[in-house]
Amino acid sequence: MSVVTKSFSVKTKGDTDIIDITAQVGDALKEAQLLNGILTVFVPGSTAGITTTEYEPGLLADLPAFFEKLIPKGDDYHHNLTWGDGNGYAHVRAALVKSFFTVPFVNGEMILGTWQQIILIDFDNRRRQRQIVVQMIGE
Repeated sequence: MSVVTKSFSVKTKGDTDIIDITAQVGDALKEAQLLNGILTVFVPGSTAGITTTEYEPGLLADLPAFFEKLIPKGDDYHHNLTWGDGNGYAHVRAALVKSFFTVPFVNGEMILGTWQQIILIDFDNRRRQRQIVVQMIGE
């Protein structure tokens, strides 16, 4: 059993920017040269999340609209009163999505559905360069 950790950077626009990172995660798995196990994709920080969806235009519009209805940018957030940075909504959204996603792999390939991609969602109110960590446990 081995543990291998890889990372890569992604530039984001913020404001619920959704980026397909499936290929980069797959590249990290190939570099690790592991065949069978599990991997976790993690984004450090408290205003972004990692999840999975079908990466297609309809959902790329639906997800931000859903988050705006559920956790509106313009509401009052205690975080904004504490720090004055105006991104309280981003912290709440990211807490809902979570900062990691775990997927098994077999024969060096991630077990994902036909239309399933791994996505980074950056909720912050500014552009960011996000570091993505992929940690794999396997043989």
